[in-house]
Amino acid sequence: MMKLLWLLLIVPVVSNAQNIQHYTDHRSVSDRIVVLTFDDAVSSDYHFIAPILKKYHFGATFFVCEFPPDFKDSTKYMTWNQIKELNNMGFEIGNHTWHHIHVNKMDSIQFAQEMGYIENQCMAYGIPKPVSFAYPGYDTSNKVIPWLKERGYIFARAGGNKPYDPQMDNPYVIPSFSTSGNDTAKVFQAIHEAENGKIVVLTIHGVPDIAHPWVTTPPALFEKYMQYLYDNHYHVIAMRDLKQWIKN
Repeated sequence: MMKLLWLLLIVPVVSNAQNIQHYTDHRSVSDRIVVLTFDDAVSSDYHFIAPILKKYHFGATFFVCEFPPDFKDSTKYMTWNQIKELNNMGFEIGNHTWHHIHVNKMDSIQFAQEMGYIENQCMAYGIPKPVSFAYPGYDTSNKVIPWLKERGYIFARAGGNKPYDPQMDNPYVIPSFSTSGNDTAKVFQAIHEAENGKIVVLTIHGVPDIAHPWVTTPPALFEKYMQYLYDNHYHVIAMRDLKQWIKN
């Protein structure tokens, strides 16, 4: 009887597109779950964003890469010591490839090199090996899903501007909403979709992003979004924390 009850609670979900099986614990997926993700290792991640997240006790994932050609410019990007400090603060460090190369432009050898460089840098700085990945430019490819699994990744984030439905969406192609620009109504509408078993994942670039101003989230608006999440009792987590509901 107990075995039958467990099978009824843990529902297997198969994504036909990628033929990846995962399991969702439907007892625990509550409303108001938001995953914060930050791309490209921009300098404002450390100087501006992290203190705000710590103030609210929010979790977050920082997807790092060494964005060419000027990653060494610390006015635009974090140093690896700063990335290490984000890890020490309790934030997740995820893999965004070495050079921000779109996965549909790589073969397995180049993919291994791009992923391996970030993994090795993490190891050198005492950062846990990443288990979350973000697709550069949101470009996805079915071919990389087995490669991600082989390297021990459990989640991968894409774009799509829709909520993550664990019953339907593949955990290696998790959709997200962008906060770039001044359209606050768009962002608040996205946040409100964290209900009925769906999880909202936000993709945030620099606040501001000096190197790529077209994807900037204005600092005042970022603070407004974070205050709203806090005031309205959203459960704000890192991508790795999804493992309490998603088994794959």
